[in-house]
Amino acid sequence: MLGRLSSLIFGPPFDTSTFRATMSSAATTSTEIATFAAGCFWGVEHIFLKHFPPKENKGILKTAVGYTGGKETATNPGYRQVCSGETDHVEALRIEFDPSIVSYAELVEFFYRTHEPTTLNRQGNDRGTQYRSAIFTNSPEQYKTALAVTEEIQQKHFTPKGEKIVTQILEAGPWYDAEDYHQLYLFKNPNGYQCATHRLHW
Repeated sequence: MLGRLSSLIFGPPFDTSTFRATMSSAATTSTEIATFAAGCFWGVEHIFLKHFPPKENKGILKTAVGYTGGKETATNPGYRQVCSGETDHVEALRIEFDPSIVSYAELVEFFYRTHEPTTLNRQGNDRGTQYRSAIFTNSPEQYKTALAVTEEIQQKHFTPKGEKIVTQILEAGPWYDAEDYHQLYLFKNPNGYQCATHRLHW
């Protein structure tokens, strides 16, 4: 945590337009929301946007990092509160996407490719409940898809190694955007802290 706090340096003005498509790419577009937690949200947002840049029309329209999955009584938590573990919130990424371009199943599969889902409350050197692996589903269809993709990934990539996915699959609850300086952090600060698990694992 200290390493992350030490790298919270404000840079020069940053143009976010490259990473923000219009919320609805066309009048007929029906968008969906995907919500994933996979450790430090800086790296989670970074790797999704590197592989699905909105300007290239690959399906992701907009992202935000924030906090979810915590105690009902802990509303509008801040970064330090979440890092304390007292609120039970997790650092997460909220994605608005166009399902006519990229499916929810594809996003779930990519989520598993880009972190370590077999370590409980931990990604690399980051430890704590705020770093747990979780999928927060926004519809019954997403829940079924998340379960099916998780089972497929388990059998294909982890059972052969004797490992078990510990990712939580839960119905999405209240979402709270993180502070502005966290949004697109690694694009604003290319030399900022990034968890080593946030890479393509297969």
